Amino acid sequence: MEAFLHSDFPFDPSTSTSAPSAYWVGPRHLAGDDGRLYDAVAEMLADLGWTSVTIVRGRQELDEVPEDRQVLPSIVLHISPDTLRWAQWILPDEPFHLGSLPIAWQVSARADTSSPLAQWSAYFTRDVPGEVLADFLVALDARDQPAVPLGGPELVVDAVAAHGWLRDVDQPGVRAVDPTFASHVRLGEVPPLIQDADPLALVAEADEAVLAGWQAWAEPVFGAGYLWAASFGASVPHDLVAAFADSLSSTAPVLRRVLPESTQDRLLRAPAD
Repeated sequence: MEAFLHSDFPFDPSTSTSAPSAYWVGPRHLAGDDGRLYDAVAEMLADLGWTSVTIVRGRQELDEVPEDRQVLPSIVLHISPDTLRWAQWILPDEPFHLGSLPIAWQVSARADTSSPLAQWSAYFTRDVPGEVLADFLVALDARDQPAVPLGGPELVVDAVAAHGWLRDVDQPGVRAVDPTFASHVRLGEVPPLIQDADPLALVAEADEAVLAGWQAWAEPVFGAGYLWAASFGASVPHDLVAAFADSLSSTAPVLRRVLPESTQDRLLRAPAD
């Protein structure tokens, strides 16, 4: 749905007794997750027929009666019907971090059912727009062979360039930035702990070439911290990363009731109700 967006429209409900409770906003790469990153993705996966399993952890003190035992939700695992791909909501389980932000979703795929090990994994922090992660998972679900590479890295930069993002002058085939220089995509060395089936991604020596994976992030104000970050293992097919990049850079507005504090002044918005 297209909507005319106004950058000077008041967002704070306290500024008007008739202020709308929801807005169409853009650009989506700065719109955050609306506080619904789990719900938005889980609902979409349920529509695709994926099964969800909740893994809980509990703790009990020596003198604690059974009814007082604390049971805390941990990982929620969503599995595709063919079991070749899965998505884990790991935020409550004290995950590791990307750019100082905790990982919220981990998405993985394997080549066949004979091995329990993932061929590749991708990681997404909170405030990645739910629509973008959903589009990535829809593309993954549509793949007959989710671990087989399709296309080259040019697919990713072409996807964002088609929406007006700028190619890097020095590395135009593997790096791009949005026109406000807030959000980035690049192919390069993956951060520590990013899992990949190729052992070279984890054991390369300091003087050896390392496998490259796609990274994406938003840093609305340089040096002031990231809004969100995403990391794709070296074996993630380029066409799937391109689906993520295409949705991330889309100019279509998204519906929001909650906006990130760091980008409220940079978002165009129009009332949705």
